[in-house]
Amino acid sequence: MPAKVVLPVQSKVDPIVFWPSLALLAAFAVWGVVLIAQDYRTGEIGSSFLHRPLLIFHEAGHVVFRLLGQWMMVMGGTLGQLIMPAILGGALLIKNRDAFGAAIGLWFFGVSLLDIAPYMYDALQPQLMLLSGRTGEEGGHDWIFLFSSLGLLHKSQFIGALVHKLGALTVIFALCWGARVLQLEYGRGRENGDANGDESW
Repeated sequence: MPAKVVLPVQSKVDPIVFWPSLALLAAFAVWGVVLIAQDYRTGEIGSSFLHRPLLIFHEAGHVVFRLLGQWMMVMGGTLGQLIMPAILGGALLIKNRDAFGAAIGLWFFGVSLLDIAPYMYDALQPQLMLLSGRTGEEGGHDWIFLFSSLGLLHKSQFIGALVHKLGALTVIFALCWGARVLQLEYGRGRENGDANGDESW
């Protein structure tokens, strides 16, 4: 993807928008570190604020994909909570040329991976409490069904750990992308400020 698409810089950068964006990125950086540090083996992320909105898209995914058969209906839960931030980030980048907004969308995608990882890890020895109020041993566990159908149940903990690492790397990459966008915008803002005698930079 061309650099001008991934790192577009506005001809005029407004300090009223830039400084809150910088504060937002700092907040997401701290939040991201906290989420990455949570233990995926125990499903600690399930108690976080973000788990609940992601769960809404997870359940919506089951409904949307049910038309494609049972396997896709079950897989649709995971797809639903991954597709949502992907569409958000893609739309901001391609339609609005908002690279910073797209970086935040990618951050949410990474967090969705972090949220899915414990569910995958849990499939081999189910301990997590499901919406039904029961553990996966009693049925209704997406990834027990999916891994079993693929002959990968014995690899579920390895895959869950791998997805957690992928989610962590995605979150870190998203933060670096957002930081680079703001760095370029700061440079453009300083140039415009010096040219116009604007001391807000």
